[in-house]
Amino acid sequence: MRIAVIGYGGMGGWHCDLIGRIEELELAGIYDILEERREAAHSKGIYAYETLEELLGDDTVELVTVAIPNHLHKDMCIRVMQAAKHVVCEKPVALNHEELQEMIDASHENQVLFTVHQNRRWDEDFRVMKQIYDQGTLGKVFRIESRVHGSRGIPGDWRNKKECGGGMVLDWGVHLLDQIMQMIPEKLVSIYTELSNVTNEECDDGFTVTLKFEHDLTVVVEVGTSNFISLPRWYMLGENGSAVIEDWQLNGKIVMVSDWQNREAVPVVTAAGLTKTMAPRTDETIKEYPLPRIDSDIRDFYRNVVNAIRGKEEQLIKHDEVMRVMKLMEALFESGENNAVITDFEERCKK
Repeated sequence: MRIAVIGYGGMGGWHCDLIGRIEELELAGIYDILEERREAAHSKGIYAYETLEELLGDDTVELVTVAIPNHLHKDMCIRVMQAAKHVVCEKPVALNHEELQEMIDASHENQVLFTVHQNRRWDEDFRVMKQIYDQGTLGKVFRIESRVHGSRGIPGDWRNKKECGGGMVLDWGVHLLDQIMQMIPEKLVSIYTELSNVTNEECDDGFTVTLKFEHDLTVVVEVGTSNFISLPRWYMLGENGSAVIEDWQLNGKIVMVSDWQNREAVPVVTAAGLTKTMAPRTDETIKEYPLPRIDSDIRDFYRNVVNAIRGKEEQLIKHDEVMRVMKLMEALFESGENNAVITDFEERCKK
């Protein structure tokens, strides 16, 4: 299947490199509004369409990936679909759920596939934690924490402009929230968000959201860009143990109780007293396990797109899943801007 890429920036270049490693795809070329980016592609042996009309008029191209600034996604994707081409859109797919609905409607009207590049579903750290949750390794899970931390603020391009769809909720939040919604099937009961503006007043440069699900499960999702000491990527607490993943290299462990009966504790002496409550368990009452290993191949995203277009598989990144995450991000903004707890999320998703 011949594919073209619109936008030859960082992610556009990444898509081109990935496409080059997928047997089911052939890169027809790229289009970028900037001449220097077209020249950069040409220098790597990639054909660069001189105009968008040239790309859309290429009948050999069945699939187009759109990797341009967030606020331009909707109009570009609809235009490509109106040219009877299937579309992969970079995340976040749109700036609000109304825009997303227009894009979904366009895919139905033009009878083409439309999907979103939620590539972090293939991150191995996420897949490991999902397996631990799904298999009940820790017993009943009552708390999950998912974080990404950096210390460089927001990149100094369109990503720090609100009208362009900048900020960390739309940048990294869309990934982490999508992962949580894929992991947890229970109903979402309440949402409370704190937005941060440490280095940027125009849009959020970080956030912490507390999501409460049915059956007493609390999930904390956090993105920070002024964190010079990063907290663990994942932290999961269950009745029978805990699991931690420190980083994307999957450094971490699982610690589980091995003897519930032995409750003897050696008090910990602090500078101003002692405590038995917070004394660590003795070695004979716990056991440490390595994290499971899961191999993941991001090429499977595009393989699924090709097979879905050919009618061989179901589309993996579904419209209702993307819409649910979009409405969740809108609820985050509403909660953070109004210092309010949102309790009607599930009702919003039914509309």
